[in-house]
Amino acid sequence: MVRKNGLGKGLDSLIPSTGHKKAAPAKPEVKKEVVVEKVIKKEEVMVKITEVEPNREQPRKNFNEDALLELADSIKQFGIIQPLVVQKQDDYYEIIAGERRWRAAKLAGLKEVPVIIKNYTEQERVEIALIENIQREDLNPIEEAMAFKRLLTEFDLKQDELAERVSKSRTAVTNSMRLLKLDERVQQMVVDEKISTGHARALLAVGDKEQQYNLANKIFDEKLSVRETERLMKNLQKEKKDKKDQKAENEFIYKGIEEKIKMILGTKVTVNHKKNNKGRIEIEYYSNEELERIMDLLESIHQEA
Repeated sequence: MVRKNGLGKGLDSLIPSTGHKKAAPAKPEVKKEVVVEKVIKKEEVMVKITEVEPNREQPRKNFNEDALLELADSIKQFGIIQPLVVQKQDDYYEIIAGERRWRAAKLAGLKEVPVIIKNYTEQERVEIALIENIQREDLNPIEEAMAFKRLLTEFDLKQDELAERVSKSRTAVTNSMRLLKLDERVQQMVVDEKISTGHARALLAVGDKEQQYNLANKIFDEKLSVRETERLMKNLQKEKKDKKDQKAENEFIYKGIEEKIKMILGTKVTVNHKKNNKGRIEIEYYSNEELERIMDLLESIHQEA
């Protein structure tokens, strides 16, 4: 399997430096690459694997065990080719990028791992972890959406800025975060790969979360395709619209009946229609004399009938 590039030298363009150092004089491209290579080699150090711990805010929560075992076998043969990026905490090194390599190294029985020690802000740590996982396609759709949301809400980024940082379109970021509007049980079904993101996006047409979950189970049980799910959603929307139109038509009819009774009785009348063609008629009166008038009127109507 071809491994996608990790953070590498493209990181600086994605996450601008927060320092205030003056820029170095421009150098030819070839020389610049050589200088960067030397700096990386100088910064790379070996530390005990027991002194390294994962970042608790790492967007990725799920790791494929089979893939980890394959990587562990590779590490046994060739070692860790790309060092971990870490930040020094009080008594340990926190992983900024490379948790998967660290887990595989533990499985491989390594006592030490190569690291590059950096000093990042909280926002930069989240961005780097997110970018690395996105580039490697390691995040499931819900993890990615939650990471996007965190960057937007906690660090006051705009969607355009976020999209540029993670090299995705603004539409892709928006569609990703829309998945978080789904019922949590449906989100878990996406994580467990019981339904796809295509199925999940179709379910967003349903506002009721209990109905979302029931439909998600129907999709899973009946193995519906995304196209079939979209047709199902359209049919449900049509049924909902037909019911709404029927309700509006009924309301128009009963309003007309109210007006007729008002004209006959000369007082305010309310027709409360319920299910199964049942309901209640309320006739208001404002004095005993008016009540007697209404009674006399009803009696005369009854006698004529």
